[in-house]
Amino acid sequence: MIDQEKIKSAVSSIIEALGDDPTREGLQETPRRVAEMYAEFFSGLEEDPADVLSTGFEEGHQELVVLRDIPFFSICEHHFLPFFGTAHVGYIPRGRVVGASKLARAVDILARRPQIQERLTDQLVEALNKTLEPDGVAAVISAEHMCMSLRGVKKPGSRIVTSSARGRLKTQAADRQEFFNLLKEIN
Repeated sequence: MIDQEKIKSAVSSIIEALGDDPTREGLQETPRRVAEMYAEFFSGLEEDPADVLSTGFEEGHQELVVLRDIPFFSICEHHFLPFFGTAHVGYIPRGRVVGASKLARAVDILARRPQIQERLTDQLVEALNKTLEPDGVAAVISAEHMCMSLRGVKKPGSRIVTSSARGRLKTQAADRQEFFNLLKEIN
């Protein structure tokens, strides 16, 4: 459970540590706003992606299913700054499929935790693999990290791209190539 009262207190302390007055008019509600924002940003800590992925449909489909261009944002656990971008997921069902919205929701649940992109990519693939039990699953995530854009090396626009795969999408070159080809398809 996210303790918003502790967050409010911590934010007030940060404001004071910066040399400002947390009771001045412009800052009075800031601790509450930040606490509410963190509760939203980190709501994935209290959710399991398996819960949304467990609702599927027996369709007999056994060919690659890809949902691409899923927008997401997360918070880098190293600096507590956002990173954001797009996730692309694909899986080869064994007859049972899951609704596209469930795939997008799984991305959101895992992204709404203190994260690093590499772990997010692996956790997404692992959640899909464990819950859907497909013949193969893969994900590619591309994101811009504000900890690199706003501070440190200050390289806005640079993106990190990560991938992870299991089953046939890892071991079978033709299946893997089909997945990457579908990511390149023009709308």
